[in-house]
Amino acid sequence: MASLLSFLLGFDNGLRSLTAPALVCWAAHLGWLHFAGTRLAFINHRSALIIFTLLAAVELIVDKLPSTPARTAPVGLTARIVFGGACGLALATSAGMSLSLSVLLGSIGALVGTFAGYHSRHLIVSKAHVPDVAVAVAEDAIAIGGGLIVLWYFAH
Repeated sequence: MASLLSFLLGFDNGLRSLTAPALVCWAAHLGWLHFAGTRLAFINHRSALIIFTLLAAVELIVDKLPSTPARTAPVGLTARIVFGGACGLALATSAGMSLSLSVLLGSIGALVGTFAGYHSRHLIVSKAHVPDVAVAVAEDAIAIGGGLIVLWYFAH
């Protein structure tokens, strides 16, 4: 089950590259994830929580700008793959499970989420004639809600 959750959190990260890492910080802050005595202990610090939350909030705003490059562009895609793997690493570290498998599944999830989100958004905008900003806001809600559900389920 933890492997599936690593994939799903990576998928979530593919939708918004900084939302899942911010949610991991919040999960640690709420006691859902445990990093004491590990290399990821910094995630429990208030400064990590503040920095990642602010970065995620900025990303939610910047995503709506017309000049923002596609998430499938090399820099954005690479960031999503790396952060997806990092989220898988965080879950594995907290649960004491296989690190390499969780990193791989988180990265694959991010890759799948990136392209699924990209193509879904463009399909809805072009075929259903829904304004791009409305689809983007809905995608924000899915990324935040989905990530919270995955982390809550992982913790319980």
